Amino acid sequence: MRVIAGQYRSRRLMAPPGTDTRPTSDRLRETLFNVLSAGIPESVWFDLFAGSGAVGIEALSRGARMVYFVESAARAAQTIRANLRSLSITEGFEVQDREAVQALRALDAAAVVCDFCFIDPPYAEEAAYEQSLGFLSQSRLLTQKSIVIAEHDKHSDLAERYGALQRFRRLQQGDAVLSFYRLG
Repeated sequence: MRVIAGQYRSRRLMAPPGTDTRPTSDRLRETLFNVLSAGIPESVWFDLFAGSGAVGIEALSRGARMVYFVESAARAAQTIRANLRSLSITEGFEVQDREAVQALRALDAAAVVCDFCFIDPPYAEEAAYEQSLGFLSQSRLLTQKSIVIAEHDKHSDLAERYGALQRFRRLQQGDAVLSFYRLG
């Protein structure tokens, strides 16, 4: 697994040990960032269920101003910190070791607003998608321009709408799908 482009291009990233996490493939990350490229410089990201932190690190590499990594598994959170250290990234991020909805509540209370929110829980955890997308839809974390991207399995499609969030794009690559939502 490597950083695809930007300041840290071609640098290796570690994955958390074990089989509990499924890192977003390099190819899928490349597709995601090609779609979002114009809006990345100076953006604020939430990387929920961050695993290795590859998506958030890719955003930082391409000029994002701030990334909030949210990961409840201790070993994965340690891997995120190790990846950031290995790239000598010392600012522009915060790692939150807690459940996604707890982190979203704290960020909402702190009046943080994101440009992009990437959600990638274990594919089988449908409730994690519903809780995260449902909370985001009624929070103050998003603006009309914010984009929420959920990675999921092609065999378990997500809903077209979660509260105020409406899906506007669906991109499939192999067995993985990226669903793009915005307030609408």
